[in-house]
Amino acid sequence: QVQLVESGGGAVQTGGSLRLSCAASGRSFSTYDMTWYRQAPGKEREFVASINWGSGSTRYADSVKGRFIISRDIAKNTMYLGMSSLKPEDTAIYYCSLPLLGYWGQGTQVTVSS
Repeated sequence: QVQLVESGGGAVQTGGSLRLSCAASGRSFSTYDMTWYRQAPGKEREFVASINWGSGSTRYADSVKGRFIISRDIAKNTMYLGMSSLKPEDTAIYYCSLPLLGYWGQGTQVTVSS
């Protein structure tokens, strides 16, 4: 069993920055990828970035590459998503997940105004 809780969302203007957190508790998941997804109004949920918990290897969607940084603090069982140069198109609910294990957080809202 894993519990995932996102935090750090908010409202910013175009060009601003936010840092999202996902706190995990429960069973270990050292060999798995932990992933950020987002879902904007009227759109399907899309992949944003992932990090392998053990190796630290990362992947990014092309739309956020160079602007977002995914990281984790193993000791704190917490994953982060640093977001800069935010655009209105980044407005969405952001979710963290261990998709291969079927665990999802409740989401945190990010709103970017022009």
